[in-house]
Amino acid sequence: MPALESGIRAPRIDLAFLDGKKFSLEDALRRGPVVAAFFKVNCPVCQFTFPYLERVFQTYGASSAFTLIGISQNDAADTRSFNREYGVTFPTLLDEKGKYPVSNAYGLTNVPTIFVISSAGEVESSSVGWSRRDVEQLSQRLARLSGKDAIPLFAPGEKIPDYKPG
Repeated sequence: MPALESGIRAPRIDLAFLDGKKFSLEDALRRGPVVAAFFKVNCPVCQFTFPYLERVFQTYGASSAFTLIGISQNDAADTRSFNREYGVTFPTLLDEKGKYPVSNAYGLTNVPTIFVISSAGEVESSSVGWSRRDVEQLSQRLARLSGKDAIPLFAPGEKIPDYKPG
């Protein structure tokens, strides 16, 4: 069940990156759509999902046709450790631990939750937990935005479940 329905205005995101620099959804949307992936470092489904988001980022992220961000519900040290362990290199923001103002604004009940926010600032889609179909659709959408051919996201023989609840 999505946290926010498609077509509604996306709540503001004004948070700090791991390095302390500020991120503004409003500014990022001027460059194109934003993919916001919320997570907790101790969430097994997040640990499963984020390496696939990294594959998408490595394949299409250089195009600057979209912005992909992780939004951690943990502190900076734990988030850095998660990023190292799971190979995450895309930019990561910190939602204020304990208060989670952005997670709450987005109506999160589970992680991972991934939102695609159109350049007009509306929630285009959301996905809660792991959904193979949703991640494949995200990869195809970002390929189109990047002007590239979509690549296979999963290696031959890789056993990928269709769904894992968050």
